[in-house]
Amino acid sequence: MSQDGAQERYAGRTLAGGRYQLRDLLGQGGMASVHLAYDTVLDRQVAIKTLHSELGREQAFRERFRREAQSVAKLTHTNIVSVFDTGEDALDGATMPYIVMEYVEGRPLGSVLDEDVRQSGAMPADKALKITADVLAALEISHEMGLVHRDIKPGNVMTTKRGVVKVMDFGIARAMQSGVTSMTQTGMVVGTPQYLSPEQALGRGVDARSDLYSVGIMLFQLVTGRLPFDADSPLAIAYAHVQETPVAPSSINRALPPAVDALVSRALKKNPNERFPTAESMRDECLRVAASLQAAPPSIVPGAGPTQSGAGVGATVFPPIDQATPAPTGPVQTPYQPNPYGAPAPAPAYGYPQQGGYQAPAAFGQQSPSTPPPYGITPQTAVQSSGGGGKSSRPVVIGSIAVSLVAVVGLIVALTLNSGGTDDPAGGDPSASASAHAAGYRGPDTSKTVKETDCTEPEESYNDPKKIELPDFRFKYIKSVKECAAAAGWRVSTKDVDENTFGQGAVIDQFPKGGTDVDPKNVEIQLNVSTGNP
Repeated sequence: MSQDGAQERYAGRTLAGGRYQLRDLLGQGGMASVHLAYDTVLDRQVAIKTLHSELGREQAFRERFRREAQSVAKLTHTNIVSVFDTGEDALDGATMPYIVMEYVEGRPLGSVLDEDVRQSGAMPADKALKITADVLAALEISHEMGLVHRDIKPGNVMTTKRGVVKVMDFGIARAMQSGVTSMTQTGMVVGTPQYLSPEQALGRGVDARSDLYSVGIMLFQLVTGRLPFDADSPLAIAYAHVQETPVAPSSINRALPPAVDALVSRALKKNPNERFPTAESMRDECLRVAASLQAAPPSIVPGAGPTQSGAGVGATVFPPIDQATPAPTGPVQTPYQPNPYGAPAPAPAYGYPQQGGYQAPAAFGQQSPSTPPPYGITPQTAVQSSGGGGKSSRPVVIGSIAVSLVAVVGLIVALTLNSGGTDDPAGGDPSASASAHAAGYRGPDTSKTVKETDCTEPEESYNDPKKIELPDFRFKYIKSVKECAAAAGWRVSTKDVDENTFGQGAVIDQFPKGGTDVDPKNVEIQLNVSTGNP
């Protein structure tokens, strides 16, 4: 629907029994439209995001969306767009979920960047780093509450007339990924291709470090005026995120010092363990680099920039849909890897053999034409929460069917293997008896705890009232995790993993994953726990 058509359709409408009067259309995308509205009860302007009616048909999505909005409403920070209310209303006979947000008088970050590009070719580095630091300040708060944004990009960042940075659309991507049954399937990822982390592109579970990768992409774009990966199809861009190394920003903008190159390079590491461990640490580095900069306008190298990423991928590895080989329907053997990021993966990077609808050529790393491609990425209908621009910024839903197989295999292994850990409800503290500390050892952070109520009063499953959602124990101190599990009568087994990013005793992975539906009377969990040694 065109913007004029949407404006005409919603003009004069009211929501919530007449409380909210819809006025100007501020923007629209594949998933929603955003309106300026008037709150007649509190006598103020608000912004209302109305989700398209096809989403309202899904009861599971509406429930997930409501819960996510409740979680986001608890985020209170200068750099986060506040959520005031949520609900659903009838429109033309269909149910339409909506969310009421703070109205930010300002511009999307993309518009600010466009103006800087027209004037100087890119955004001044000090300005870009300060904006990035403010985005990371917002993420620091959300990550502390267990909320991963999943769709950080300039279109989801606003700047006010006074220069205050505001991040919006927390929780919507998670609601999309978890709740819609007819539009998504197990292992699907909702996001914008140009900003997807490699693990998102592969359909794997994401954590806070996935957001930091997206921030790194955004920072690259701000300081160079260009994206690090470009291609003729969303799937080729996803391929580039997994397989290709971005150029140094200074090869495009000569005014950038090595410190900016190093910062961006670390943020864009394929392996999440090699990125900044937290939004706080990345924010500190942004501010440190910004403070060390000497003011200088951008100096863009004529004709420089990323080469066409994933060249030929769209036509070879991912042929047009009408020419694609039908997806196999039989079972696929998927290797179980308890710590997929714990060791370098064989080429292609992070590529598990997966079930998919395309047959890749032998040159892509397969031994024979019958071997499945390394990605099970299936194109789906574009869905996105914010207003969109042209073809290059259109969002996409990327599916990875094999992820469900990984989860199943992981569950089986978790139920049958102890891998040298404990296997009792309370369990010992493996960090207490860790081997001798090696050079580079990082000690425990006992402040990262989980509440016992997270286990004794867990979230109910959205799909089965007899089941619960398993809490996410990653990055929490193992002792508190075991105390939580013991309070609920759950069985826990542990495996020590050498790594010094999170410190001794930190849970770095779990099987089944957090959010998995489980029978509360029969819960068995395998935890990978850091030794603190490199």
